[in-house]
Formats: sequence, C-alpha cells, structure tokens
Amino acid sequence: MTSRPLIAGNWKMNLNREAATHLAQELAGAVGAAAAFEMAVCPPAPYLVPVAEVLGGSLVALGAQDCHAAASGAHTGDVSAAMLQDVGCTYVIVGHSERRADHGETDEQVRAKAAAARAAGLVPIVCVGETESQRDAGTTLDVVGRQIAGSIPDGLDGATLVVAYEPVWAIGTGRTPTVDDVAAVHAHIRKTLSARTADAPGVRILYGGSVKPSNAVELLAVANVDGALVGGASLKAADFLAIARSV
Repeated sequence: MTSRPLIAGNWKMNLNREAATHLAQELAGAVGAAAAFEMAVCPPAPYLVPVAEVLGGSLVALGAQDCHAAASGAHTGDVSAAMLQDVGCTYVIVGHSERRADHGETDEQVRAKAAAARAAGLVPIVCVGETESQRDAGTTLDVVGRQIAGSIPDGLDGATLVVAYEPVWAIGTGRTPTVDDVAAVHAHIRKTLSARTADAPGVRILYGGSVKPSNAVELLAVANVDGALVGGASLKAADFLAIARSV
C-alpha cells in the first residue's frame, strides 16, 4: 500500500442543504496537507453541487452514492457517472448492500456501474459483504469472493479502484465482526483481487459497518484494512474526524 488510507463518509439519505454544507465546511477546515489520510464525503445527490462548492480548494474529495451504467438516455430519476464527474465528484459508491437489497442490484449491474464510473474518470468504491444468515452458514468468504469476481470490471488497479467490505449485518446495528474476522475477510479480498489485477497490493480495501471513534483505532490497525467507509458516524464532524485521525 503506497496510497494514504481513505476515510469515506456515506451520508446516505440524511441531512438537508444547510446541514450538509455546514458539515462540509467543518471537514474542509479541519483537513490539512499534513493529514495521514485522504478524506471523501458522499452526500445525497441533491446536495452534491452545494457541497462541491464548499469543498472547492480543500483536501476533502467529493463522492456520490450511486450512478447509472449508461452514459445518458431515458432513465428517469437516474444520474450518469459523467454527470457526477461534471459536478466535481472523484469517487462513486456502487453496489452498496442497501442498493443490492432495496433495488435488487446484481453483481452484473454493479460491474456495469463500476465500468461506467471508470470510463467517466471516477474511482468506483465497490461494496461487498455477507448477510447474517450467510455468516451463520459459514459462507462469508465464498459470498465475498463471488461478489468480487462478479462486481469488478477487468483492467482496474490501485489508482482506479477501491473496494469496501461491509458485513450487511453490521451496518447501522452497532455490531462489528471481531478483528480476526475482519482480517480474514480482507486477506481473502486481497487474494481474490490478485486474480483480477497485477496491482492487487495497491487497491485500497476499506472496512465499513458500525465504524465509530471507539473502535476505529482497532479496526484500522488490522492487516489489509486501508481505510473505512463510514455511515452514521460521518454525519458528525467530530466523530468522523476522530475516526480519520485514528489511522
């Protein structure tokens, strides 16, 4: 790993314009050139432009929470990767478990979105993770391996891809896997990536799932954990910065 750890905030369907821009201002003013981490925030789509205006000239990157696989067309309610790039995004989350569950997104669809993101000059943050029943059945590594194989396009490397492991059962629940569990899954992801890219060591693998200041130091110290994808704790500047400063 030569890149700095990435601490990305997924704001999901939260905040209003005033709260989003205020949070962005707090973060932009707190992250300096000497930071040991890279920070990105992914606001709801309606607030991408005002947040981009606040972050302009800062060291906090902008990301989106989803994109469509097509470059343009009759897709009411959707947003293309090129549109996201046009308003200042660097990253886009694809394949989040909430998209897979709420919208029935398949690995094939996630792969197409990731390819579209890359074609538009964005870095896709491809999410993978098992459900509680899959973990209880002992199939975590198989599930995650299949998602990696099916969701990531060919030709990506450490500069053009980020992977986020988010055990579905830990998202927003306050529960987290053990350090050994996280280490095992991240090592498996790294090994699986080696079959997809010669630059597998350079791909940042984030951990997500109830990351908070109280467990960030422990989680971010795990081998092959190259940052975090943070949900609820990213909505409070103090908590999000405390997590980032744990690297």
